[in-house]
Amino acid sequence: MGVDEQSQGNQKDLNLGSFPVRTDLAREAHDMAVQTQDGKGEVPGVHMEESEQDGMTTSWIRIEDDQGGQALGKTPGLYLTLEVPGLRSKDSQLQRNVSAHFSNEFKSFLNKIDVEPNARILIVGLGNQNVTADALGPFVVEHTMVTRHLFELLPEQVADGYRPVAAISPGVLGTTGMETSEIIFGVVEKTRPDAVIAIDSLASRALNRVYTTIQVTDTGINPGSGVGNKRKALNQQTLGIPVIAIGIPTVVDAATISYDTVEFVLSHLHREMNQVRPTNPLDPLNRPDVKELQSQDISPQMGEKMMGIVGTLDSDEKRRLIEEVLDPLGQNLIVTPKEVDTFIGDMGKLIADGLNCALHEAVTPENVSAHVN
Repeated sequence: MGVDEQSQGNQKDLNLGSFPVRTDLAREAHDMAVQTQDGKGEVPGVHMEESEQDGMTTSWIRIEDDQGGQALGKTPGLYLTLEVPGLRSKDSQLQRNVSAHFSNEFKSFLNKIDVEPNARILIVGLGNQNVTADALGPFVVEHTMVTRHLFELLPEQVADGYRPVAAISPGVLGTTGMETSEIIFGVVEKTRPDAVIAIDSLASRALNRVYTTIQVTDTGINPGSGVGNKRKALNQQTLGIPVIAIGIPTVVDAATISYDTVEFVLSHLHREMNQVRPTNPLDPLNRPDVKELQSQDISPQMGEKMMGIVGTLDSDEKRRLIEEVLDPLGQNLIVTPKEVDTFIGDMGKLIADGLNCALHEAVTPENVSAHVN
């Protein structure tokens, strides 16, 4: 058997279909679906608009029917995604700009799904506050401006420009003994909000989206689904009112890190073999940055030359192969960056400030710090 025939035979033996790539992000799911469209660039049943300004990429994705939902593996509905790679640089001015942009986009989102300006809102901070990477929801609740009690007890003293907002962090099953959905159902039944906003940590299939991406959707949320620990869904079907989910990727799995490492090694070798000149003349080691490595165009023939049959696999096949190896060994761990404490604090404050401005007309980016801690 020749080399080509042997490679084809080995590829036939690789069963990679039973290891789906883990992602909570509709934007990533859309990218994967586009790759399967043979270069057509459009996914039937899905409409996407994208714009970029000041280092912030804004994507609106509407999954219009079940065909589009099946293609993306997502529930039909509206998805808003903000991508800001610079957020991990801890630039305080950029964080304020992103918070203001998020506030404006979230106002548009509420308008698109017909949530009234004076609607009563319940904010739910999902997650375990004792696990830093999962503490985004409780952190946002801690910095949310709550006003429902004022409307209930002192309505005559509430100025114009505010609406009734309540907030709760229900904890997790392991610390409360109750399903999150049971707690939220009870609170909704008692307080009668017009809409629920649920904040949770998400999982991504790309390292560069961790702590740099914000997703908003009107399809609700399955607490714990990002790490394969699904609980009962919180959505309009289960609660009877609109449920808006806001999430930020805080973790990736080990398979994603392994895949990125393989891709970076391939790109680095390809770059060295082509004797690419230094992009930074001040760096004597000629070290590339992430964008340069990601821009390397490696043909299947070159990939096979450097890494054999693995080099001939496409991106999704490589990911599934790595998961097929790691999962049975119990090595596909969930990982978060070492700066997780700082990132959770920064992103939680960004989301909380954006929500406070979006939900209350009297609160602006200039005075939001005077309304909350």
